[in-house]
Parts: sequence; structure tokens; C-alpha cells
Amino acid sequence: MDYTVQQLSTLTGLTPRTLRYYDAIGLLRPGRDAGNDYRRYGPEEVDRLEQILLYRSMGLPLGEIKRLLDDPALDRAAALESQLRTLREQRDRLDAVIETVSGAVAAMRGERTMTDQERFERTKAQALAENEAKYGTECRARYGEEAMAAWEQHAANMTEAQWQETEQLSETYLTLLRRAMEEDDPAGETARETCRLHRTWLEWCWGRPCPPQAQLGMGELYTQDPRFAAYYDEKAGPDGAAFLAQAIRAFCEAE
Repeated sequence: MDYTVQQLSTLTGLTPRTLRYYDAIGLLRPGRDAGNDYRRYGPEEVDRLEQILLYRSMGLPLGEIKRLLDDPALDRAAALESQLRTLREQRDRLDAVIETVSGAVAAMRGERTMTDQERFERTKAQALAENEAKYGTECRARYGEEAMAAWEQHAANMTEAQWQETEQLSETYLTLLRRAMEEDDPAGETARETCRLHRTWLEWCWGRPCPPQAQLGMGELYTQDPRFAAYYDEKAGPDGAAFLAQAIRAFCEAE
């Protein structure tokens, strides 16, 4: 059976505008009615749309979905299995957050006393949840599901001492960044020390080495994403993100 835009909209709950947008970006290209040139969705298009909706339910961006569906060499079953593992890991992390928050509520009501370890786990869970809400989708699109899952697992397993060390590194390199900006020399010694600590901080956050190319990529991201730019502008002053990116470039090129 073939469907018009309106019929498929009614069937799936997607708006006609969404279906037309999918057509415009090449994600879901319908056939055309020979008589009036209206869009017509046949069995192949409906099957593809079913896969699109499945991937969307997993939180994948449209560009990544298009890449997956258009790659003839891709093992879609293996890709789905990978996504399933990621979803299960996210569920486990969410369960841990729910348990932590439930404990916090009980403590606030005087029903139980939270240990220092439980307070730390609550703080860590809140920070990870905020990071996911702000940057999760973009980071997955940029670095891939496996890299993000590895980072999330590393962060979830951090001890309180490791977490505090990471926070201290962040404060230290930001302090140096402000000093380097006052000196106005992105290739100077203070800027180089800032970049050395910044790389160390990334390695602590990621739980793996940070090669120069990866640090360069982060510098570019700081200037391209307005949220990162706003963060560094707030922490280091106007154009903080741009200065840090310039310093990272000079630091990496000198290696």
C-alpha cells in the first residue's frame, strides 16, 4: 500500500512538515505520483521510516541515522546491538541516579542519614546528568557512541579522590588561563603551562591519553559551540574560549 504525506502522518504521528524535512535532507525520499507529482510512500519507504523512528528513539541525531541507513557495508544488526548495550548502560546509570536521589530525599525527610560516600555519589550523579543533558547528543555525534560510553563508565567509576583531583586540575588551569590572557601571549610560558594542565585534565576526565590532535579538536569545539564559548568566557573573561583555542594550537604545533 502506498501512502500520501497526510496518510503517513496520521499513521505515524509525525507531522507533514517533518516528513517533508526528511525528504529535503535526503533521509526519507518518497516516490512521486505520475499524475500530480505528489509524494507517495511505498513499502520500502515505510520500512525505512520504521528504522528511522527506531534510531530516533535511541537519541541518535538525524545525520548519524542517515549515515547508518545509507552505508551498504554496515551490519545493521551489529549496530543495533551496540546501541542496545549503550541503552542498557544508560539505564543502569539512571537507576543509580534514581537510587541516589531517593536516598537524598529520605535523608532530607529525616528517614535516614546519608554517608559521606552517598553524598559524593549524589553530587557525581547530578554532574553527569547535567553534562548529558547539555552535551550528550552533540558529543555522541562528534565522537561516537563507544567513546561516549567509555567516558561515562570511567566517570561513573571515579573515586571521590579522583573526582576532587579532576576538579582541582580544572580550577588550576582556568586560573592560569586568566593569567595568560592578562599577559596576552598565547604562545608564552604561562599559556603553555595552561595547555599542559588542560591536557592532563582531559586525560583525567577521559581516563585515557589525550594526543595533540584530540586536544586541538577540543580547542576547536570550544569556539564552535556557543555553550563552551560561554563557559570559558565566564570563567576566564571575554574571548576566553578563543584565546584557549589559539594557545592549544600554538602548544600542539610546538611539540
